[in-house]
Amino acid sequence: MKADYPFPQILTDFDLHLIGEGTHYKNYEKLGAHVREVKGVNGVHFAVWAPNAEGVCVIGDFNGWDGISHRMRMLGSSGIWEIFIPGLFEGEIYKFNIQSKSGEILEKADPYAFRSEIRPKSASIVHDIDKYTWNDAKWLSEREHHNALDAPISMYEVHLGSWMRVPEDGNRYLSYRELAQKLAEYVKDMGYTHVQLMPVTEHPLDASWGYQTIGYFAPTSRFGKPEEFMYFVDYMHQNGIGIILDWVPAHFPKDGHGLARFDGTCLYEHADPRKGEHQDWGTLIFNYGRNEVRNFLLSNALFWLDKYHIDGLRVDAVASMIYLDYSRQPGEWIPNQYGGNENLEAIDFLKRFNEVVHSTHPGVLTIAEESTAWTGVSRPTYLGGLGFSLKWNMGWMNDTLCYFSKDPIHRKYEHDNLTFSLLYAFTENFILVLSHDEVVHGKRSLLDKMPGDFHQRFANMRALYGYMYGHPGKKLLFMGGEIGQWWEWNHDESIHWHLLQYESHQGIQRYVRDLNRLYQSEPALYEVDFDYHGFEWIDFRDAEGSIISFVRRGKDPEDFLVFVYNFTPVARMDYRVGVPKGGFYKEVMNSDSWSYWGGNMGNFGGIWADEMPWHGRPSSLSLTIPPLSMVVMKPAM
Repeated sequence: MKADYPFPQILTDFDLHLIGEGTHYKNYEKLGAHVREVKGVNGVHFAVWAPNAEGVCVIGDFNGWDGISHRMRMLGSSGIWEIFIPGLFEGEIYKFNIQSKSGEILEKADPYAFRSEIRPKSASIVHDIDKYTWNDAKWLSEREHHNALDAPISMYEVHLGSWMRVPEDGNRYLSYRELAQKLAEYVKDMGYTHVQLMPVTEHPLDASWGYQTIGYFAPTSRFGKPEEFMYFVDYMHQNGIGIILDWVPAHFPKDGHGLARFDGTCLYEHADPRKGEHQDWGTLIFNYGRNEVRNFLLSNALFWLDKYHIDGLRVDAVASMIYLDYSRQPGEWIPNQYGGNENLEAIDFLKRFNEVVHSTHPGVLTIAEESTAWTGVSRPTYLGGLGFSLKWNMGWMNDTLCYFSKDPIHRKYEHDNLTFSLLYAFTENFILVLSHDEVVHGKRSLLDKMPGDFHQRFANMRALYGYMYGHPGKKLLFMGGEIGQWWEWNHDESIHWHLLQYESHQGIQRYVRDLNRLYQSEPALYEVDFDYHGFEWIDFRDAEGSIISFVRRGKDPEDFLVFVYNFTPVARMDYRVGVPKGGFYKEVMNSDSWSYWGGNMGNFGGIWADEMPWHGRPSSLSLTIPPLSMVVMKPAM
């Protein structure tokens, strides 16, 4: 670097102090590439953290990818290098050419780049993300209401690359703009409140589904430019749909242009593979104890909330973060300072993440994919919890799918798989999930998991969804499940929309639509999800008949629904169920309806309760319960 560097230092000493301290929560405004005017000259300012580098240069088309022309200068002992290059503009393609102290030359994409080339290319692109004009002020002003824990939250999990393709145009992806309009219309019609997107951050390998992120600050270029993703979010908001983003702070891939050995040393990751590498996934684990790494991740979380108006972050693989021995054998992990298996640095990071997000963006949801019995995942940090808003209920998912995959003749021996979840249902703020993970890698589609003949499979699937919507907890269903897709999800092709030419699949779709509408219209199904006052068993003891019944209540205890399920292929006539009070009960939903491709057996739209005590209650209903069905009764006001 020439001694007469013509432009002043742009990052201030205060910036450097905050970054080193790990508290510069908008460091994406300082690091990376930014179009600026300096001393009356237009150009691009580049800054990168590479404390152990011998030298760093910016390379790109503008200098023929020459690793000498634009050498950066180190700012004191901060580990940050910067340069202002006059005459450059938005759209420049670049990388950082990093010389390690051992003489190794590394060409790295910018960790803070706002835009990246489309794979297999891997360079970063200078991009101004402050040009877009948002039109979602009304949604943002009401978001806290939409995301409240006593509000209806029904999420449609989507992989943008395979929700819908354009087969007549080489099976190409839909763009962010095309997706916005098609997906918003579909989601509104289906009655979902939120869309949860599998990772949209830039990633090199399609088959990773976005979970092996390289560009943490860049929405993937597969579907368009950053402002087009902003349009997608904006359009969804204008249509009353919240957007949850899958966020991956647990690990990152080893690709040469990424974060791995960024300056020739283990900078973002731990050096010891016993703490720094996921052997199962072939990825590296962030060093959560390093201030600059924590700052990178925390500012990234806030970036998506600040710049893209995201309504919530679903944090992937939390269990792998908080346990040092996650998927490791004895001798393959290092205990913490107290000899335990808890990753104290990761736990502290997650608590800080939740504190910062909830304090700076009230009403935004944080959701943990956490598969163990860790205590207090969705409890405030001041009460000793991790601070998440919601936690995926993986136990419910595993037990429920285990139950429904069994032939009904054997279900009486699996009855506890239905009832066990209510023993812990109110220990966390749970969301019930039937996600993408359950329909890949040989696990089969949900419909294909169901036992029985052709009609019984569809009936079982309707009973499964009915049980999900009746059970306490918010809801999430992966795309394709709502139309009864027969085959596993394939990220390289669209959902099998052609199945909707058949009445059986139309019935499943219509059923899910009506479940969502019932869910949103009945406060008893969402107001008291996380407290035992919102649920009470009527009868869980009829294992022999594989029948369960319960009451769901809203904040007003007189606002309640009665759910009765029959999980055998045998119709139950005159089946008596105790109810809280007498009067007329309307049959507000029956999964066996003709509309859903069922047998249309039911209770003639409603029946009067008998003044006959049953199940310890003053009145009772004598119901017809169709085979493999859910019946929902509501007292007339």
